[in-house]
Amino acid sequence: MRLFIALDIDDAVREQICRFVEGVCNFAPEARWMKPESMHVTLKFIGEQPEQAVVQIKNSFAGASVLGTDIHFQGYGFFPTIKSARVFWVGMEAGPELAAMAGLVDDKMAQLGISKEERPFSPHLTLARSSGGSGSPHRNQNDSRNSTFQKLQQKLSALPAPEFGTMRPREFFLYQSQLSPKGSNYTKLASFPLQ
Repeated sequence: MRLFIALDIDDAVREQICRFVEGVCNFAPEARWMKPESMHVTLKFIGEQPEQAVVQIKNSFAGASVLGTDIHFQGYGFFPTIKSARVFWVGMEAGPELAAMAGLVDDKMAQLGISKEERPFSPHLTLARSSGGSGSPHRNQNDSRNSTFQKLQQKLSALPAPEFGTMRPREFFLYQSQLSPKGSNYTKLASFPLQ
């Protein structure tokens, strides 16, 4: 099972982002655009795990005290760089509680033998990925100039930074990701409350 832990986004924020995507997606037609119902804020990508890991993960958060925070969605960017962009994302601002939440999730997963993150938490909401290659936000040795998002970048540079709204999540989720030719399908396997 391919697993990850993430926050869902509120319908009002999702609607604003979808309107934005509808207005810009034609400027990057080769990109793989996220389905609106699949948009989420990843706290920890876990990867392939046996089925029994689901129970262990659920148990690891039993009784955990995790603080929530307001998250404001605004702006956009490209990973790993503008010239070799593989991922188009929406930015977010939040209090230190969001990074603390990701850190707690990372610590809990490390206790189960899942590797800790090597890089600092960089909250973002993925909107699109370039076709083929890695969807990783980090630089790879074989990164080269990528024109998938070039026209989109030109159009966006002439517009003001978009605002998508603010939400306060009440829970986070353990998801299963199932890959298919039409993109990934996500299923919520468990939810964990936030204070």
